[in-house]
Amino acid sequence: MTEYYTEEGRKHAIISYITIFGTIIAFYLNNDSKNVFASFHIRQALGLWLTFFALGYMVGIFDSWFISSGFYLFFAVLFIFGFVSALNKKMQAVPLVGAFYQKIFANLGN
Repeated sequence: MTEYYTEEGRKHAIISYITIFGTIIAFYLNNDSKNVFASFHIRQALGLWLTFFALGYMVGIFDSWFISSGFYLFFAVLFIFGFVSALNKKMQAVPLVGAFYQKIFANLGN
């Protein structure tokens, strides 16, 4: 992938990590150009947000600050990793779950 495509999709990739709404906005902004770099990070961010909400509901059942803080710390690290990867113009999947997100959302954005 050339530097031009990376720079072109960087803005949408960064937007996708901001909130779940940012992911939806970045998806629709990327629909016209179908940038590979942006699509990669949109899939990563969408997977992170969906997993965050699904597991967050289950973690909320436990009434323990220790479990909750561990959960939030884990996802904060994953989001920061993805965000910094987008800032540095790298297509690095987030640890543990990034390859899975790329596989299940493979038809999204291509």
